[in-house]
Amino acid sequence: MSNEVARTLIVDDDRAMLMILQERVESLGHKTLIASNGQEAWDLIVQSGTNVDIVVIDREMPKMNGLQFVEKIKNNRDLKNIPVIMQTGSDKPEQIKEGIDAGVYYYLTKPIDENILESVLSAAVRESEQQKILSGEMSQHKKSFSLINSCRFFICDLLEAESLTCFVANCFPDPEKVVPGIAELLINSIEHGNLAIGYEEKTWLIKEGTWREEVLRRSLLPEHQGKKVEVIFKNKSDEYSLKIIDSGRGFNWKNYMDVDPSRAMDNHGRGIAQANAISFDKLIYNDAGNEVTAIINSDSDIEW
Repeated sequence: MSNEVARTLIVDDDRAMLMILQERVESLGHKTLIASNGQEAWDLIVQSGTNVDIVVIDREMPKMNGLQFVEKIKNNRDLKNIPVIMQTGSDKPEQIKEGIDAGVYYYLTKPIDENILESVLSAAVRESEQQKILSGEMSQHKKSFSLINSCRFFICDLLEAESLTCFVANCFPDPEKVVPGIAELLINSIEHGNLAIGYEEKTWLIKEGTWREEVLRRSLLPEHQGKKVEVIFKNKSDEYSLKIIDSGRGFNWKNYMDVDPSRAMDNHGRGIAQANAISFDKLIYNDAGNEVTAIINSDSDIEW
């Protein structure tokens, strides 16, 4: 697990399950808060101003169910980036897709396997840490970005990807909308493209809480020296585009453009689909998969 201690809000109307989850989450080194339904959880966060890093919530509850709660926080500017883990007794693909479409990043099916819980919590901690880093970077960048018509960058590691994410996001009309998608694409180009970290290996690294350290370590290895990711932003009359070209062999991107319910229980693997569906109007990969162009269509109603 990551050394980061996360404040985890656990929400379930079944008190026995609530206590079990609280004990398991605390045994993994995290602080916990509890609520018996979505409304109580919402009041705890919004009215009491309680800071929460991660939410673990049941799907079916009285007063406000899990999906209704997710929809509320995803529509709240200050809360929308909190990673949500949803527990459910159903493994029906359509229900899982409904949750992912609403903004659920991770799924747990009952009865909850302790190893899967640990893996998914590690992924949520990583997501929370990433959002804090990006939020800090975003606060350093201001306006006048609308004056930029085109720019070109070369990045080599994770730290440069995170910094550039926030700079480039400000070149788009709605920075907060595109920043998660830009982060996903740039980080993918470093970890999967240049450093050749595969899907299964990333699953293990996230579970162990060592993903970030390993990505930074590999960037310094002799065999990866000189590898760069080229990033090109263009502001045209009818669209904003971001092209990202890495030094890797590519991948089968067609498997990741849409949400696949079969990967809902994995601790990663949904970022490209979410970038495609939420952050951008269009994602276009080359055949190999080592070059992607993200496009936002110009909208005259958007004001800088």
